[in-house]
Amino acid sequence: MDLLAWLQPWESSPTLVLAFIATAWLFVRGCRAHRVGRLRQWLFWLGWIMLYLSLHTRVDYYAERMFFIHRIQHLVLHHLGPLLVMAAYPGQVLRAGLPLSWRVRLAAARRHSALRVLEHLATHRILIPLLFVLLVLVWLEPTVQFYSMLDWRIYRFMNWSVVISGLLYWNLILDRRPHLPAAMTPKGRILSPVLTMAPQMVAGAFIAFSTVDLYPLFDLCGRALPGFTALDDQVIGGLVMWVPAALVETFGLLVALATWLRLSSKGRLRQPGIRHLPRKLGTAS
Repeated sequence: MDLLAWLQPWESSPTLVLAFIATAWLFVRGCRAHRVGRLRQWLFWLGWIMLYLSLHTRVDYYAERMFFIHRIQHLVLHHLGPLLVMAAYPGQVLRAGLPLSWRVRLAAARRHSALRVLEHLATHRILIPLLFVLLVLVWLEPTVQFYSMLDWRIYRFMNWSVVISGLLYWNLILDRRPHLPAAMTPKGRILSPVLTMAPQMVAGAFIAFSTVDLYPLFDLCGRALPGFTALDDQVIGGLVMWVPAALVETFGLLVALATWLRLSSKGRLRQPGIRHLPRKLGTAS
Protein backbone atom coordinates (compact mmCIF):
# COMPACT_ATOMS: atom_id res chain seq x y z
CA MET A 1 0.00 0.00 0.00
CA ASP A 2 1.47 3.38 -0.99
CA LEU A 3 1.79 6.43 1.27
CA LEU A 4 -1.22 8.24 -0.18
CA ALA A 5 -3.43 5.23 0.49
CA TRP A 6 -2.21 5.17 4.11
CA LEU A 7 -3.03 8.85 4.54
CA GLN A 8 -6.59 8.46 3.29
CA PRO A 9 -9.02 8.41 6.23
CA TRP A 10 -10.86 5.18 6.92
CA GLU A 11 -13.90 7.23 8.01
CA SER A 12 -13.74 10.83 6.87
CA SER A 13 -14.59 13.61 9.36
CA PRO A 14 -14.75 17.18 7.98
CA THR A 15 -15.12 18.52 11.54
CA LEU A 16 -11.84 16.91 12.58
CA VAL A 17 -10.04 18.24 9.51
CA LEU A 18 -11.32 21.78 10.16
CA ALA A 19 -10.28 21.57 13.82
CA PHE A 20 -6.73 20.56 12.89
CA ILE A 21 -6.45 23.20 10.15
CA ALA A 22 -7.73 25.93 12.51
CA THR A 23 -5.27 24.89 15.22
CA ALA A 24 -2.36 24.88 12.79
CA TRP A 25 -3.39 28.29 11.42
CA LEU A 26 -3.59 29.80 14.92
CA PHE A 27 -0.22 28.36 15.92
CA VAL A 28 1.52 29.69 12.80
CA ARG A 29 0.00 33.16 13.37
CA GLY A 30 0.89 33.03 17.05
CA CYS A 31 4.52 32.16 16.29
CA ARG A 32 4.72 35.35 14.21
CA ALA A 33 3.46 37.43 17.14
CA HIS A 34 5.47 35.64 19.86
CA ARG A 35 9.05 34.51 20.02
CA VAL A 36 8.62 30.73 20.08
CA GLY A 37 11.77 28.60 20.23
CA ARG A 38 12.45 25.89 17.69
CA LEU A 39 12.14 23.14 20.31
CA ARG A 40 8.66 24.29 21.29
CA GLN A 41 7.63 24.46 17.64
CA TRP A 42 8.97 20.99 16.93
CA LEU A 43 7.20 19.54 19.96
CA PHE A 44 3.90 21.08 18.93
CA TRP A 45 4.06 19.93 15.31
CA LEU A 46 5.25 16.44 16.23
CA GLY A 47 2.38 15.97 18.69
CA TRP A 48 -0.12 17.59 16.33
CA ILE A 49 0.89 15.33 13.42
CA MET A 50 0.83 12.21 15.61
CA LEU A 51 -2.69 13.01 16.78
CA TYR A 52 -3.91 13.59 13.24
CA LEU A 53 -2.33 10.41 11.88
CA SER A 54 -3.87 8.39 14.70
CA LEU A 55 -7.34 9.84 14.21
CA HIS A 56 -7.81 10.36 10.49
CA THR A 57 -5.77 7.89 8.42
CA ARG A 58 -5.76 4.19 7.58
CA VAL A 59 -4.44 3.57 11.11
CA ASP A 60 -8.06 3.79 12.22
CA TYR A 61 -8.96 0.77 10.08
CA TYR A 62 -6.36 -1.42 11.81
CA ALA A 63 -7.24 -0.01 15.26
CA GLU A 64 -10.80 -1.26 14.75
CA ARG A 65 -9.55 -4.77 13.86
CA MET A 66 -6.52 -5.40 16.09
CA PHE A 67 -6.65 -4.89 19.84
CA PHE A 68 -2.95 -4.11 20.24
CA ILE A 69 -3.07 -1.48 17.45
CA HIS A 70 -6.11 0.01 19.14
CA ARG A 71 -4.07 0.30 22.35
CA ILE A 72 -1.14 1.87 20.46
CA GLN A 73 -3.59 4.34 18.94
CA HIS A 74 -4.88 5.29 22.38
CA LEU A 75 -1.33 5.48 23.73
CA VAL A 76 -0.75 8.24 21.17
CA LEU A 77 -4.15 9.90 21.63
CA HIS A 78 -4.17 9.86 25.42
CA HIS A 79 -0.51 9.97 26.44
CA LEU A 80 2.18 10.76 23.90
CA GLY A 81 0.45 13.19 21.50
CA PRO A 82 -1.08 15.43 24.21
CA LEU A 83 2.19 15.34 26.19
CA LEU A 84 4.18 16.62 23.20
CA VAL A 85 1.62 19.29 22.32
CA MET A 86 1.36 20.62 25.88
CA ALA A 87 5.16 20.48 26.32
CA ALA A 88 5.20 23.25 23.68
CA TYR A 89 3.07 25.43 26.02
CA PRO A 90 0.81 26.42 23.11
CA GLY A 91 -1.93 28.27 25.00
CA GLN A 92 -0.49 31.77 24.79
CA VAL A 93 0.69 31.17 21.23
CA LEU A 94 -2.76 30.05 20.06
CA ARG A 95 -4.42 33.03 21.75
CA ALA A 96 -1.95 35.36 20.04
CA GLY A 97 -2.92 33.79 16.72
CA LEU A 98 -6.52 34.93 17.08
CA PRO A 99 -7.57 38.10 15.27
CA LEU A 100 -7.68 41.11 17.61
CA SER A 101 -11.49 41.33 17.62
CA TRP A 102 -11.72 37.64 18.62
CA ARG A 103 -9.22 38.18 21.45
CA VAL A 104 -11.30 41.09 22.77
CA ARG A 105 -14.43 38.95 22.68
CA LEU A 106 -12.62 36.08 24.39
CA ALA A 107 -11.41 38.37 27.18
CA ALA A 108 -14.95 39.66 27.65
CA ALA A 109 -16.41 36.14 27.64
CA ARG A 110 -13.96 35.01 30.35
CA ARG A 111 -15.55 37.50 32.73
CA HIS A 112 -18.84 35.59 32.67
CA SER A 113 -19.43 33.22 35.55
CA ALA A 114 -20.36 30.25 33.33
CA LEU A 115 -17.01 30.34 31.51
CA ARG A 116 -15.14 30.79 34.80
CA VAL A 117 -16.83 27.66 36.13
CA LEU A 118 -15.84 25.79 32.96
CA GLU A 119 -12.22 26.94 33.28
CA HIS A 120 -12.21 25.88 36.93
CA LEU A 121 -13.44 22.39 36.02
CA ALA A 122 -10.94 22.11 33.14
CA THR A 123 -8.06 22.80 35.54
CA HIS A 124 -9.36 21.01 38.63
CA ARG A 125 -6.45 19.25 40.35
CA ILE A 126 -8.56 16.22 41.36
CA LEU A 127 -11.22 15.99 38.64
CA ILE A 128 -8.86 16.08 35.65
CA PRO A 129 -6.44 13.34 36.87
CA LEU A 130 -9.48 11.24 37.83
CA LEU A 131 -10.96 11.63 34.34
CA PHE A 132 -7.56 10.88 32.84
CA VAL A 133 -7.57 7.45 34.49
CA LEU A 134 -11.28 6.69 34.19
CA LEU A 135 -11.35 7.40 30.45
CA VAL A 136 -8.76 4.66 30.01
CA LEU A 137 -10.43 2.10 32.24
CA VAL A 138 -14.07 2.75 31.26
CA TRP A 139 -13.43 2.34 27.54
CA LEU A 140 -11.56 -0.90 28.27
CA GLU A 141 -14.54 -2.54 29.97
CA PRO A 142 -15.44 -5.37 27.52
CA THR A 143 -19.13 -4.43 27.09
CA VAL A 144 -18.36 -0.73 26.66
CA GLN A 145 -15.55 -1.58 24.26
CA PHE A 146 -17.88 -3.81 22.22
CA TYR A 147 -20.47 -1.10 21.58
CA SER A 148 -17.95 1.72 21.15
CA MET A 149 -16.21 -0.16 18.34
CA LEU A 150 -19.47 -0.92 16.50
CA ASP A 151 -21.16 2.51 16.69
CA TRP A 152 -19.18 5.21 14.87
CA ARG A 153 -20.69 7.96 17.02
CA ILE A 154 -19.56 6.31 20.27
CA TYR A 155 -16.24 5.46 18.65
CA ARG A 156 -15.52 9.08 17.76
CA PHE A 157 -16.66 10.27 21.18
CA MET A 158 -14.29 7.74 22.76
CA ASN A 159 -11.32 8.95 20.75
CA TRP A 160 -12.05 12.64 21.30
CA SER A 161 -12.63 12.11 25.01
CA VAL A 162 -9.19 10.57 25.53
CA VAL A 163 -7.51 13.32 23.48
CA ILE A 164 -9.18 16.12 25.42
CA SER A 165 -8.57 14.50 28.81
CA GLY A 166 -4.93 13.98 27.85
CA LEU A 167 -4.48 17.63 26.87
CA LEU A 168 -6.12 18.83 30.08
CA TYR A 169 -4.07 16.46 32.23
CA TRP A 170 -0.68 17.29 30.77
CA ASN A 171 -1.58 20.98 30.93
CA LEU A 172 -1.65 20.55 34.73
CA ILE A 173 1.43 18.34 35.05
CA LEU A 174 3.71 20.45 32.82
CA ASP A 175 2.76 23.76 34.43
CA ARG A 176 5.93 25.62 35.46
CA ARG A 177 4.40 28.13 37.88
CA PRO A 178 5.32 27.77 41.57
CA HIS A 179 1.90 28.65 43.02
CA LEU A 180 -1.49 30.15 42.15
CA PRO A 181 -2.90 30.62 39.57
CA ALA A 182 -1.35 27.20 38.88
CA ALA A 183 -3.95 24.53 39.69
CA MET A 184 -1.44 22.06 41.19
CA THR A 185 1.47 22.56 43.52
CA PRO A 186 4.91 21.55 42.19
CA LYS A 187 4.93 18.48 44.47
CA GLY A 188 1.40 17.57 43.38
CA ARG A 189 2.58 17.48 39.77
CA ILE A 190 5.22 14.91 40.76
CA LEU A 191 2.81 12.75 42.76
CA SER A 192 -0.08 12.79 40.29
CA PRO A 193 1.56 10.67 37.52
CA VAL A 194 2.36 8.00 40.13
CA LEU A 195 -1.29 7.83 41.15
CA THR A 196 -2.62 7.81 37.58
CA MET A 197 0.00 5.36 36.34
CA ALA A 198 -0.68 2.60 38.88
CA PRO A 199 -4.29 1.68 37.88
CA GLN A 200 -3.37 1.63 34.19
CA MET A 201 -0.41 -0.67 34.84
CA VAL A 202 -2.62 -3.01 36.87
CA ALA A 203 -5.23 -3.08 34.08
CA GLY A 204 -2.52 -3.71 31.48
CA ALA A 205 -1.06 -6.58 33.50
CA PHE A 206 -4.51 -8.10 34.02
CA ILE A 207 -5.21 -8.01 30.27
CA ALA A 208 -1.76 -9.34 29.36
CA PHE A 209 -1.98 -12.31 31.72
CA SER A 210 -5.63 -13.15 31.11
CA THR A 211 -6.22 -16.60 29.62
CA VAL A 212 -9.73 -15.64 28.41
CA ASP A 213 -10.51 -13.68 25.27
CA LEU A 214 -11.84 -10.46 26.82
CA TYR A 215 -12.54 -8.75 23.50
CA PRO A 216 -14.17 -11.19 21.04
CA LEU A 217 -15.30 -8.19 18.98
CA PHE A 218 -11.99 -8.20 17.11
CA ASP A 219 -12.59 -11.77 15.96
CA LEU A 220 -16.13 -10.79 15.01
CA CYS A 221 -14.92 -7.92 12.86
CA GLY A 222 -12.06 -9.99 11.44
CA ARG A 223 -8.48 -9.39 12.50
CA ALA A 224 -6.60 -7.26 10.00
CA LEU A 225 -3.24 -8.99 10.49
CA PRO A 226 -2.92 -12.75 9.89
CA GLY A 227 -1.11 -15.02 12.30
CA PHE A 228 -2.40 -13.42 15.49
CA THR A 229 -4.61 -15.41 17.82
CA ALA A 230 -7.01 -13.58 20.14
CA LEU A 231 -4.73 -14.15 23.13
CA ASP A 232 -1.59 -13.07 21.23
CA ASP A 233 -3.33 -9.84 20.28
CA GLN A 234 -4.55 -9.35 23.84
CA VAL A 235 -1.13 -9.98 25.43
CA ILE A 236 0.57 -7.38 23.23
CA GLY A 237 -2.24 -4.89 23.87
CA GLY A 238 -1.91 -5.38 27.62
CA LEU A 239 1.85 -4.90 27.44
CA VAL A 240 1.36 -1.63 25.51
CA MET A 241 -0.76 -0.37 28.42
CA TRP A 242 1.64 -1.73 30.99
CA VAL A 243 5.05 -0.59 29.73
CA PRO A 244 5.05 2.18 27.07
CA ALA A 245 2.17 4.08 28.69
CA ALA A 246 3.98 3.94 32.04
CA LEU A 247 7.16 5.21 30.38
CA VAL A 248 5.33 8.23 28.96
CA GLU A 249 3.89 9.07 32.37
CA THR A 250 7.31 8.57 33.97
CA PHE A 251 8.72 11.10 31.50
CA GLY A 252 6.01 13.58 32.54
CA LEU A 253 6.89 12.90 36.18
CA LEU A 254 10.57 13.62 35.48
CA VAL A 255 9.67 16.91 33.79
CA ALA A 256 7.58 17.87 36.83
CA LEU A 257 10.47 16.87 39.11
CA ALA A 258 12.90 19.00 37.09
CA THR A 259 10.49 21.94 37.43
CA TRP A 260 10.33 21.44 41.21
CA LEU A 261 14.13 21.32 41.46
CA ARG A 262 14.49 24.47 39.36
CA LEU A 263 11.96 26.39 41.45
CA SER A 264 13.55 25.13 44.66
CA SER A 265 17.04 26.20 43.56
CA LYS A 266 15.72 29.70 42.85
CA GLY A 267 13.92 29.90 46.20
CA ARG A 268 10.51 30.29 44.56
CA LEU A 269 8.76 27.55 46.52
CA ARG A 270 6.68 28.71 49.47
CA GLN A 271 7.90 27.24 52.73
CA PRO A 272 5.12 26.18 55.13
CA GLY A 273 5.02 28.12 58.39
CA ILE A 274 7.12 31.00 57.02
CA ARG A 275 5.40 34.32 56.57
CA HIS A 276 6.86 36.46 53.82
CA LEU A 277 7.03 40.15 54.66
CA PRO A 278 6.04 42.73 52.05
CA ARG A 279 8.94 44.30 50.21
CA LYS A 280 7.63 47.81 50.77
CA LEU A 281 8.26 47.71 54.53
CA GLY A 282 11.69 49.10 53.84
CA THR A 283 14.99 48.63 55.67
CA ALA A 284 16.38 50.30 58.75
CA SER A 285 18.29 53.47 57.99
